[in-house]
Amino acid sequence: MRSMGLTLLLTFTTLMLLKTHGFTDETDRQALLEFKSQVSKDKRVVLSSWNHSFPLCNWKGVTCSRKNKRVSHLELGRLHLGGVISPSIGNLSFLVSLDLYENFFSGTIPQEVGKLFRLEYLDMGINFLRGPIPIGLYNCSRLLNLRLDSNHLGGGVPSELGSLKKLVQLNLYGNNMRGKIPASLGNLTSLQQLALSHNNLDGEIPSDVAKLTQIWSLQLVANKFSGAFPPAIYNLSSVKLLGIGYNHFSGRLRPDFGILLPNLLSFNMGGNYFTGSIPTTLSNISTLERLGMNENNLTGSIPIFGNVPNLQLLLLHTNSLGSDSSRDFEFLSSLTNCTQLETLGIGQNRLGGDLPISIANLSAKLTTLDLGGTLISGSIPHDIGNLINLQKLILDQNMLIGPLPTSLGKLLNLRYLSLFSNRLSGEIPTFIGNFTMLETLDLSNNSFEGIVPATLGNCSHLLELWIGDNKLNGTIPLEIMKIQSLLHLDMSRNSLFGSLPQDIGLLQNLGTLSVGNNKLSGKLPQTLGNCLTMENLYLQGNSFYGDIPDLKGLVGVKEVDLSNNNLSGSIPEYLANFSKLEYLNLSFNNFEGKVPMKGIFLNTTTVSVFGNNDLCGGIRGFQLKPCLAQAPQVEKKHSSLLKKVVIGESFFNQLSSAGIRGTIGYAAPEYGTGGQPSIHGDVYSFGVLVLEMFTGKRPTNELFGGNFTLHSYTKSALPERVLDIADESILRSGLRADFRIAECLTLVLEVGLRCCEESPTNRLATSEIAKELISIRERS
Repeated sequence: MRSMGLTLLLTFTTLMLLKTHGFTDETDRQALLEFKSQVSKDKRVVLSSWNHSFPLCNWKGVTCSRKNKRVSHLELGRLHLGGVISPSIGNLSFLVSLDLYENFFSGTIPQEVGKLFRLEYLDMGINFLRGPIPIGLYNCSRLLNLRLDSNHLGGGVPSELGSLKKLVQLNLYGNNMRGKIPASLGNLTSLQQLALSHNNLDGEIPSDVAKLTQIWSLQLVANKFSGAFPPAIYNLSSVKLLGIGYNHFSGRLRPDFGILLPNLLSFNMGGNYFTGSIPTTLSNISTLERLGMNENNLTGSIPIFGNVPNLQLLLLHTNSLGSDSSRDFEFLSSLTNCTQLETLGIGQNRLGGDLPISIANLSAKLTTLDLGGTLISGSIPHDIGNLINLQKLILDQNMLIGPLPTSLGKLLNLRYLSLFSNRLSGEIPTFIGNFTMLETLDLSNNSFEGIVPATLGNCSHLLELWIGDNKLNGTIPLEIMKIQSLLHLDMSRNSLFGSLPQDIGLLQNLGTLSVGNNKLSGKLPQTLGNCLTMENLYLQGNSFYGDIPDLKGLVGVKEVDLSNNNLSGSIPEYLANFSKLEYLNLSFNNFEGKVPMKGIFLNTTTVSVFGNNDLCGGIRGFQLKPCLAQAPQVEKKHSSLLKKVVIGESFFNQLSSAGIRGTIGYAAPEYGTGGQPSIHGDVYSFGVLVLEMFTGKRPTNELFGGNFTLHSYTKSALPERVLDIADESILRSGLRADFRIAECLTLVLEVGLRCCEESPTNRLATSEIAKELISIRERS
């Protein structure tokens, strides 16, 4: 009875003391309201329940202890509150767990956090916190989990962290910490997870790390650590996740690596300077799921991994593995046992021999296959389509030959296909259009021939299209102009002909357009000026003519090459105002007039205007003649077009009156089958002559072959693209800017087409020809 009375007295006294010193739930209430006041104004609505109308323990994110109704847990993760963390947080003296993860708080971690001596869990990851870790934090001796990752915390890793001996998880990933790892971290013998990746830490790993015998996750990736592979790690047999990639480690791995660390699930040592061979004991770690040894200086052969059934990722690329022999791929057949394999990267090595057909028997779960930049030869296996989940296929920079196998068309999930710099041939298959998820297609620097398939227009997610340096011909498919996601279009160094499509302006996200060194012609479309995101424009080495279209909107352009064309007119003054322009090549055209004298035109090392005989002025470095005042020119009475109409009419009249059969030089089709000369044959010959006269192209031009003739070439251009096929002398005439030239030219060419119909009975009568030509001359 006396004992019970004493207990009640002590309890009453304790409660009175707590009330006297202000340690009540009201203290917690005021601390949280002060915390709310420091949150961004537009986000305080998220904490609308934090007011006097709601019981404290019902506030959002607040949990109270059952015994004394004080705040024990504050869970505010992923609310994106913003603002700063109020020092009042330190008055929550019964707090056990504080979660402020992903709130984008700025400022510093309040020193007052050190007053939370009951704290076991603290998470302030993914914020904008700066400054060092506050010293007061080390008073929180009960801490089990400390997460401060993805902030801007600076300074070094404090040695005082070693005093938090109950820590199970320590995460300082993604900060600005510098200096060395303190030896005192070896005191954290209960530690299971240590994440120091993505900082600026340097030096060697202290030997005291060997004391962390409970650790199963050790992440040191992307720092500046150096020295040999840390010997202390060989003592951590319990480690499952080990990351030391992208540091400055060097030297060799111990041959018994796989025996010393038998429980590894994931090992990343890529991006260092390790040498020597891959320990064969690695393939004894049956639990291994992810292995990254890429971007080192490893040599020797690739071990057999057939006894690692759960292997999901194997990255060995960018080393010096292999011996340029056919035996280098012996390991590949063993990988068919790895039925969980999703990523295989072994490119940029010294692997030789033909690509084995066993590659088609790899896991159907494979999403990434990288064999680029090795020395493999042979052809792409016919059954490559078995890898139906493949999203990324890299076989570039090899010596592969032959056409693309048809089974490749089964890879409907492809997003990235890179085959550049091989010896592949044949046509680009139409099944490329089946890859509707494709984002990058690189077939450049091969020997592909034929036309560019119009089915590419189905690849509506395409960002990059590289098909330059091949033997492609035909015109640029209009369907490609519908791929509005395109950022990079390179079709250079082929034999493409025709004009640059008028719809080029639909590609409003295009950053690079490269169609240089083809056989393209016609005027540059005005819509080119709609490609406002353009940075690189390469049109050199074609036969484009006419003025440069209005490109005033391309203010972000960096490089422009229009050299070796037939462009004319004056150099636009606005090019001098493009502040980002670094390279401009206008050489070997027919530009005339004064060269601008400001902006990029003040530097002859970044601008070339050589080979334009009618340019004048400019800075002295261009060595051009001075500009002289010129009297205004008198407009010519007849354009080149009108003259040609008159000549054609006169020639026809002579031909008709003379009655001479089939002497013009272009025989009608019926003559080849024994047909007798007739006026119908003369009409055919005259029609061909008209097409030649007004297009400037002979029927024997190298452009034509098979079913593609001067007749079909002309017919396909009428009426919308008539100016694209017109003889250059016509377009340089006085009527160049007159819309009537297109109408007149269309009428003349239609006469020519009707004269050289294949069937004699479908050709125009001689009386109709004369009427048509006279009518056209009078309308001109």
